[in-house]
Amino acid sequence: MNMPKEVAITPFPVRRWRSFALGSLWLGFVTYGVLLAPPSTPDTLEVIRLLSTGQWSELNPWVVVLFNLMGLWPVVYASLALSDGRDQAVPAWPFVVGSFGLGAFALLPYLALRKSTAMLPHGAAEGVLLRVMHHRWLGVGVAIPTLLLVAYGFTHGPVPGAWQDFLQQFSASRFIHVMSLDFCLLTLLAPCLLWDDMARRQASPFWGAAFLLPLLGPALYLMLRPAGVVANGAAVHSAAN
Repeated sequence: MNMPKEVAITPFPVRRWRSFALGSLWLGFVTYGVLLAPPSTPDTLEVIRLLSTGQWSELNPWVVVLFNLMGLWPVVYASLALSDGRDQAVPAWPFVVGSFGLGAFALLPYLALRKSTAMLPHGAAEGVLLRVMHHRWLGVGVAIPTLLLVAYGFTHGPVPGAWQDFLQQFSASRFIHVMSLDFCLLTLLAPCLLWDDMARRQASPFWGAAFLLPLLGPALYLMLRPAGVVANGAAVHSAAN
């Protein structure tokens, strides 16, 4: 999609260095995950099977929490990136789809290639998928499971012991190690899209710190963000209202 020439998005040097930094981060993360992270343990496939089938009784509760939270992060990014991608030369959807299996490994290239859209007017959601992605209930659907998962972590087993065991697995298992770093990266990268969405919707600056509450903060933003205004100043009527 061609960008409006009359709108100054981001000064080229800033955009260039930001893209370089994000691209370097992606390359470093891939290199670390493949070459430098702890080795895979013999039971990795069995752990993944148990996590995927809901057989959690034998697993560390915080591994269960982390695995399931990693399934919710892509939903948040999908809500932000699919709308953002309408004004990019690079489509967002392949990276969003990839993020459901690869997390930040799939999203970082898009974040490196995209341009800031903070100065562009917010547009109404077009199509069923975007209307669903803009719906306030999407944020509810992320926030409630997040709270339930955190409660699960605190209520299943002694917390100090569970955390000690989790740290041991983090140090010894590539799967747990890389998944944990992936979660941290998804948390720290959220402002790349969150802040642009805020600017386009003229949201309160208060939401700029939402990412500091991992996953739950962005989910609350999706629940409570303003509908936004289009170029002529009329309120956007979306499924969120």
